[in-house]
Amino acid sequence: MIFKKFWSSFRAQLNKLANVFWEADPIAQMRYEYDSAVEELKSGRVGLEQYRGLVEKVTRQVRQGESHLAKLQAQTKAYLKVGDRETAAKFALEVQKAKAALAQNQEQLVTHEKAYENNLKKIKHANKKLADIKEKIERYDAELKMSEAEAEIAKLSESFDFNVTTDFGQLEDVIQSRIDKNRGAVRVAADLSERGIADIQAEEAMEATLAEDALRELEMEMGMVSPATVDTPEVEKQLGPTEEQSH
Repeated sequence: MIFKKFWSSFRAQLNKLANVFWEADPIAQMRYEYDSAVEELKSGRVGLEQYRGLVEKVTRQVRQGESHLAKLQAQTKAYLKVGDRETAAKFALEVQKAKAALAQNQEQLVTHEKAYENNLKKIKHANKKLADIKEKIERYDAELKMSEAEAEIAKLSESFDFNVTTDFGQLEDVIQSRIDKNRGAVRVAADLSERGIADIQAEEAMEATLAEDALRELEMEMGMVSPATVDTPEVEKQLGPTEEQSH
């Protein structure tokens, strides 16, 4: 009963191990189920040790029975030698009882030894299975982490491509629009600046002309120049080279 319960529980743990991949954290669940199976196996080992104690007890009983039977047979033989058949007959009955008890214990010993060996073999096999499962857990853990990392990289790469073609592209359009707007403002300012300078230059030329006219009028009023000589410098300038040529 002990081992039947143990193996049922142990198989249940192994079945759980086979289904934990559907859980949210399969590796953690697998480790938990593995640890539970190890605990079950430890309990089975304790049960096997107790069972081995029973086997040793039966083995001791068999040896004691063999010793007791040999002693009874020797006593029976001794009484026969001395001619005491009545006492020898009593010992003969004890020999029969001892043989029957010994045969029963020997039969139990064979059964218990066989059961012990079978359960020992199962536990050894379970140990091997658990070692394989532990190795699988480590491998699955590594593969799962690697696949998750690859998925994250792929996800990041996809997100990056998306940003480059959309978000970054839109931002680039915004920046380019601002650059164009700024350049347009500069061009407008330059155009306005040039027009302002032309106006200023025209105004300054006009003011210079007016000032010169006012100065000439003042000179004539003061008698410093005559109307006939107002344009004389220009005539002299025009005639200057001719006079020099006449000399």
